[in-house]
Amino acid sequence: MKLRPWLSTCSSSTCITTADDSTIPFPKNRRPSPNLLASDTSSFSSEIPSSAASSSNSSTSTSTLQSHLSLQTLPSVPSLQKISPESLSTSVSYLSVASIKPSPSLPITCLAVHGNLLYACSSHEINVYDRTTSAHLDAFNGQDPSSGSVKAVTFCDGKVFTTHQDCKIRVWQVPSTKSHKLLATLPTFNDRLRRSVLPKNYVTVRRHKKRLWIEHADAVTGLAVNNGLIYSVSWDKSLKIWRASDLRCVESVKAHEDAVNAVAVSVDGTVYTGSADRRIRVWAKPFGEKRHALIATLEKHKSAVNALALNGDGSVLFSGACDRSILVWDREDSANHMVVTGALRGHGKAILCLINVSDTLFSGSADRTVRMWQRGIDGRYCCLAVLEGLEKAVKSLVAVSEEGESNGVVSVFGGSLDGEIKAWQISVSNHVSSPIS
Repeated sequence: MKLRPWLSTCSSSTCITTADDSTIPFPKNRRPSPNLLASDTSSFSSEIPSSAASSSNSSTSTSTLQSHLSLQTLPSVPSLQKISPESLSTSVSYLSVASIKPSPSLPITCLAVHGNLLYACSSHEINVYDRTTSAHLDAFNGQDPSSGSVKAVTFCDGKVFTTHQDCKIRVWQVPSTKSHKLLATLPTFNDRLRRSVLPKNYVTVRRHKKRLWIEHADAVTGLAVNNGLIYSVSWDKSLKIWRASDLRCVESVKAHEDAVNAVAVSVDGTVYTGSADRRIRVWAKPFGEKRHALIATLEKHKSAVNALALNGDGSVLFSGACDRSILVWDREDSANHMVVTGALRGHGKAILCLINVSDTLFSGSADRTVRMWQRGIDGRYCCLAVLEGLEKAVKSLVAVSEEGESNGVVSVFGGSLDGEIKAWQISVSNHVSSPIS
């Protein structure tokens, strides 16, 4: 398996950038940053004592300490936090309802939910559970260790798409009764054969090494789905777009100067990619064009961008990085890109995963906690809860808003590098009804 070194870039002293502007319309030529990987969390140099980890009854001094750690890396970005849930006229109760430990105990690299099914990836194997009862239903890809660790899972048109360390995307049929069946590996044999005839379809991926432009040249790290299209990003610095109907690659973009760790797509088709080069880039199709073009580069993070999430209408972007901060980007009325409005602070180590459900943001961190954030009508945020119980870094999160529940019940699943999946049930009650952006 190919491994990349994880640099000590999560330290505030080593993550330096000179960018002062939060949005840059066109990319500038800058020296690429070192390779940073979200999945390697064993050498975070920005550690704080375990006694300072956040909890539901953490003292004010502990929260202040963690905010100050984040503030050291992004002093120019104002904090958006409120003091307490009471200032948001909201009450929160939560309960740890289940713990799942796939066997053998290997790091949980990815979680995904499809209906009542919970998909949990450990190394190269994908386990499927009933998310309400935690009953184990299926396991697949376990006979193919050569594929390497599973990086991402998503769903489209009744199929499961999984990305792997071996540069491939695999497509599986969602079963009604039997086990998951492998349908195809992307790029498909027919797609490769059709394009291999013309020399123009080959691109140089490294010295004396060429590949078809439809092939990823390194681990595929993220997936997003929108309007029948699958968007994949990779450590090979590229963004590729696939058509779900015929599984063909229709576009490839050199997206960044370093490994791409995250991708998010808004309802209007705008694509956001986050990279180890510390940048977030925004892509869209100009009117009448067939290919995506770069419309903005967002620069404010001081280290690798590990996670991205969008709110429901795509007007707010959240980004998490090794600098311990979650940046909040709002869409400008006069522009088609985002500007940073502030930071959410509190985590003591790198932000590894983000998910937005029912106007609530959940963040998972190498500090072993999950934080729950909600926005008020004044645009400021409140940390409603800190979920604990995992022994190592929280690498993956999924959250589901439960239908039929009157008090806004959300089920949250967190996957840790210690091989455990923790499930919480959270109930949020708003005393005063107020719109949330």
